[in-house]
Amino acid sequence: MQKINKNETKYRKIVKKQKGITLIALVITIIVLIILASITIGAISGDNGILKNAGKAKEDTQTAEEKEAIEIAYYSVIADKDVSSTDLQIELGNNVFNTTVTDNEDGTLNIFFEDTKNNYKIEVVPGVTALITAIVKSGMDSTRFSFEGFLSVSKKQRIKRLNELKDDIRTMIFYEAPHKILYTLKDMYETFGQRDICICRELTKIHEEYRHTTFKDAIKDIEENGIKGEIVLIVEGRNELELEEKRKEELGKIDPVNLVKEYMGSGIEKKEAIKRVAKELGVNKNEVYKKCLEL
Repeated sequence: MQKINKNETKYRKIVKKQKGITLIALVITIIVLIILASITIGAISGDNGILKNAGKAKEDTQTAEEKEAIEIAYYSVIADKDVSSTDLQIELGNNVFNTTVTDNEDGTLNIFFEDTKNNYKIEVVPGVTALITAIVKSGMDSTRFSFEGFLSVSKKQRIKRLNELKDDIRTMIFYEAPHKILYTLKDMYETFGQRDICICRELTKIHEEYRHTTFKDAIKDIEENGIKGEIVLIVEGRNELELEEKRKEELGKIDPVNLVKEYMGSGIEKKEAIKRVAKELGVNKNEVYKKCLEL
């Protein structure tokens, strides 16, 4: 029988113990790897995994881009006229969005994006508006006012609109950008003449300001110091007395006899023609009658 010394026995016990430890470590390692693998797979492809979140983030980005495009297109269209489904679809198409815009029976608009299959319903609801804040806090006459929004960036179109407004007796409210307001003020000064205005900027913000001035002074100030922030421009309407004087001056140049002839030429009887001309010119009917005795 082979003899085993004490040292060899001790060595065998150590090896056996180490084998046992190695086996346990291996089992534990395998279990940990399985757990980690499970977590990793779940984190990548689970219901709340990386892949799903990445897909959702992409969808959210597309949705945000579509909503921003709708907002920009809506305000681009409404700046010139009432919003229609056709105008909005054209505007979105210009921004490379494949859309179908339809009118709903309740007065809202429906916008369908062909590429993402997203559908949006546009509805106008009342809320806080810069124009009301500006007209109230500026102290300008708010008995009657008109809101013109943004004037055209085209000088030709801008001048055309201002000429249409120059005899309006109502207070006028415009939206304007800081980089464009100088051109607008100069065109207004040229078309309207000198008037009182209020430049309202940064409404409801820290640097909110109301500058009561005139076209001439505002132009000089902005040329020298510039201006920043979102702007609401309030312009006083045409003076009624001046407008009446202008009307009388223009009517004074009209020959009542020729005007009566025009009415009679269109089939209206002489008596009725004289009556209409007198009313239009703001003169006594007998005066017109005396001038038309030979007709």
